[in-house]
Amino acid sequence: MSESVPSAAAPLQIGPHTVVPPVVLAPMAGITNAPFRTLCREFSGGKGLFVSEMITTRALVERNEKTMQLIHFDATEKPRSIQLYGVDPATVGKAVRMIAEEGLADHIDLNFGCPVPKVTRKGGGSALPYKRPLLRAILREAVTGAGDLPVTMKMRKGINDDHPTYLDAGRIAVEEGVTAIALHGRTAAQHYGGTADWEAIARLKEHVPEIPVLGNGDIWSADDALRMVRETGCDGVVVGRGCLGRPWLFADLVAAFEGRPEAVARPSLREVADVMVRHATLLGEWIGDESRGVIDFRKHVAWYLKGFAVGSEMRKRLAITSSLAELRSGLDELDLDQPWPTGADGPRGRTSGNNRVVLPDGWLKDPYDCAGVTEDAELDTSGG
Repeated sequence: MSESVPSAAAPLQIGPHTVVPPVVLAPMAGITNAPFRTLCREFSGGKGLFVSEMITTRALVERNEKTMQLIHFDATEKPRSIQLYGVDPATVGKAVRMIAEEGLADHIDLNFGCPVPKVTRKGGGSALPYKRPLLRAILREAVTGAGDLPVTMKMRKGINDDHPTYLDAGRIAVEEGVTAIALHGRTAAQHYGGTADWEAIARLKEHVPEIPVLGNGDIWSADDALRMVRETGCDGVVVGRGCLGRPWLFADLVAAFEGRPEAVARPSLREVADVMVRHATLLGEWIGDESRGVIDFRKHVAWYLKGFAVGSEMRKRLAITSSLAELRSGLDELDLDQPWPTGADGPRGRTSGNNRVVLPDGWLKDPYDCAGVTEDAELDTSGG
């Protein structure tokens, strides 16, 4: 095996599930639906763990039609992994028991990392771990309700640099029976800007040696993933924005962790175009309407074409297509023999940072005062 592969890159154990290599697709709202997970899993050869986009516990318990579609898994997905968002322990408990009793998934991940205002203003996502008793109550309900299903959690460093939460949250997670923790090395205030703090991932690993810790943030290539494991001692990596428009990144990750770093995917524009059409086709089949599938695919166009010589007018045209024939026709007008462009492996997706975190009134006054957090704070829709 290549010397560049960290010795810590052992199989990742999530309850009864062995994840080899220790690579996880991050839940991303509006992105990591069944079609995108299918693409990533195909490129990985079925190796790794691929998590659904965020499912709100209230919507699940109420059997919201959109939510029930979002928890659909392809028959080949093993294990089936659902990420849940909730702020009310009782509602979270009901959702987890529903998943366990009805066999809806094999693994449950809890979202304590989302920084968007519609989530944090209700005390959810990355705002929630600041309220230590509330976090403990939610984890206790989830682990109890899950039965034999493993429960993991994803979180950020804290609300901002003055209000870190990750070390306390990690210790609470261990005490309540959480199976593994993923840490995004940014605060809620940073959103996706600046540089992820990998040292925080190392500190968390030292703080909670009892369970696996996964690192997340600024993994743009397989080399980045290996370096994160090597530098932090984390047990695996969670990849988010780095795979936007690049589902083949999972082929690179598998090859790197298996000691084959030379097997790096560098698709030509022709190969990228074929993947784009397949992605749009899968979306149409999943939604049940070709046009709606292509419209949903539009958000991916710029990510797939990053770095290629396409031209602004053609980019705009491809981003407003509404049929597979129109998408294919536009792509066929390009110089499809273009090789993979230099620099296209770098950062992609949202990069804004230094945001004011929108919180409930008085949220930061006392980390142990959870008054005012009720089931009314639950969101009623899932996904993006």
